[in-house]
Amino acid sequence: MRERLLELMPEFDLIQDDELREKSIHTWEVAMEQGGWTPDELAEMPFTLLLNPCPASYIDHVRAVTLTAVRTAEVFGEIYGDRVPVDMDLLVAGALLHDVGKILEYEPCEDGTTVQSYNGKLMRHPFSGMELAARCGLPLEVQHIIAAHAGEGDKMDRTTEATLVNHADFMSFHSFQRMLTKKQLAARMG
Repeated sequence: MRERLLELMPEFDLIQDDELREKSIHTWEVAMEQGGWTPDELAEMPFTLLLNPCPASYIDHVRAVTLTAVRTAEVFGEIYGDRVPVDMDLLVAGALLHDVGKILEYEPCEDGTTVQSYNGKLMRHPFSGMELAARCGLPLEVQHIIAAHAGEGDKMDRTTEATLVNHADFMSFHSFQRMLTKKQLAARMG
């Protein structure tokens, strides 16, 4: 399972700190085992239940959010230098794990659809994801990114890394949402 996960998500290699990388991968493994998902199933799972049909998989979304956050941080470094410091390892780990709780929040149905699980009805993914990260020994800064990436984080003071992941996540979601709800403004009198 680990080998396939790393094939699908080469961004784990962007984490320079070996211990942080290992704990991040382990968190995914624990979530997949607990949620009953395989990496290939996650490559087919919709990244959100709010868009139907969902135009991107969970794996695609996590990778896009991670790379968007990383590239934004690189631009910050290029333009702002040390004035806006970004810990790239924490950023990458947090981005790769921002939606890890969805592995518990969602469950597959026999008809091929994905629905909210009982776990998901009780606890949204920022909370279950943060709990998974804490259980697997990830630093508080990574737990913060997970907890703060969605609307729940609007009530807290986000770190720079958490802000980058939050905005990358919503850039992805809102872009798809806009495309799927685009309405043609036209009318005919008849």
